[in-house]
Amino acid sequence: MVYAADDNRYEKLPYRRVSDSGLILPAVSFGLWRNLGDQMPLENSKKVILKAFDQGVFSFDNASNYGPSNGTAEETFGQVYRHDLKPYRDELVINTKAGYHMWPGPLGEFSGKKTLVAALDMSLQRMGLDYVDIFYAHRWDPNTRLEETAQALDLIVKQGKALYVGVSNYTAEQTAAIAKIFDRLGTPFIGNQVSYNMLNRGVEKDDLLSVLDNNHAGLIAYGPLAEGLLTDRYLDAIPEDYPIHRTNAFLFEDGKEKLVSKLNALNQIAMARGQKLSQMALAWLLKDQRVASVVIGASKVEHLLDNLAFSDNMSFSDDELVQIEKVLKQ
Repeated sequence: MVYAADDNRYEKLPYRRVSDSGLILPAVSFGLWRNLGDQMPLENSKKVILKAFDQGVFSFDNASNYGPSNGTAEETFGQVYRHDLKPYRDELVINTKAGYHMWPGPLGEFSGKKTLVAALDMSLQRMGLDYVDIFYAHRWDPNTRLEETAQALDLIVKQGKALYVGVSNYTAEQTAAIAKIFDRLGTPFIGNQVSYNMLNRGVEKDDLLSVLDNNHAGLIAYGPLAEGLLTDRYLDAIPEDYPIHRTNAFLFEDGKEKLVSKLNALNQIAMARGQKLSQMALAWLLKDQRVASVVIGASKVEHLLDNLAFSDNMSFSDDELVQIEKVLKQ
C-alpha cells in the first residue's frame, strides 16, 4: 500500500520559528537515538516514524553514531524515507550530527574538516538524501582549532550538503566563540542541541539560552524526559542498573530515594493539571520560546501518542510554576 500522509497533520501540534531565522520546527522533533536502529524490526520503526509525521512531527533527528550500531539509525530512517517519505521531502526537516566515535581509526571522531565532511557524505548515502536541513558538530573538539571546525561546517553549506549548521553539547562560552566565527563567514548557524529537562537545568545556569538568542539561534533540547525518569514508570523506585545518560548521571548523587520523592511531587502537580508527568515535562520546557524544539524518542506508537498529548495543555499558571520550582529545588 502506498503511504499517504494525514491531511490534517499540521493541525495537531504547535510549531515555532527558530529565533528570527526562516527555519520553522515542530514543538517536538523525533529522535532516532537508540530507538529504531538495528535491534528493532523495520516494520515497527516504519509505523512509529510515519505516525509521527501524521501527527505533525516533521523534524527527524539523527547522528552518525546512532543505532545502537553506528549508522544503523540513519539506515533505518533512509529505508522509510525512500519508500514512504520521499514525496514529502520539502516538508521535512532532516538533521544529523557527527563527532562521537563513528568508524575505526583516529579520523573516526571529533570535528576536523576531513572527519566532518566524510561523516556527512556517509550519512547522506545511508539516508538517501542530497542534503540535510541541519548538520551539527556533535561535541566540542579540544584538539582541533575552532576555526577549522567552523570552516568545515561553512564549506558543507557552500557545497549544498546542508542548509543550516549547528553545534551540540557546547557550553555557552564555546557556543559564543564559534558563533562569532560563523558570523564572520556568513554561515547560517541555527542552534545548539543540548541535554535539558526539568531535572537537568545546566543550560540555565550557563546562560546558554541568552547566548543563542543573541546570535539569532535557538536551543534544541534532547533528553527532555531524562531518559524516562520524568514519566510515571519510576514513581515507586528506580532500578539499581538504570541506564542513565552521562548528562543526567548527577541526578543520582543524592540517592535514588530522594529523586523518587521529587518525581512523585512533580507527578502530583501534573495530575492536578490533567496531565501525565511526561506531558507536563515537555510543556514546561516549551514555555520558553527560545527552546525551538524538544527531541523525543519512541519505539512504540502508543508511547509516541502519549507524549504528544502534552500539547493539550501547554500553559502554566504562576502558582503552578512556583510549585514546580519549589519541588525542583528540594
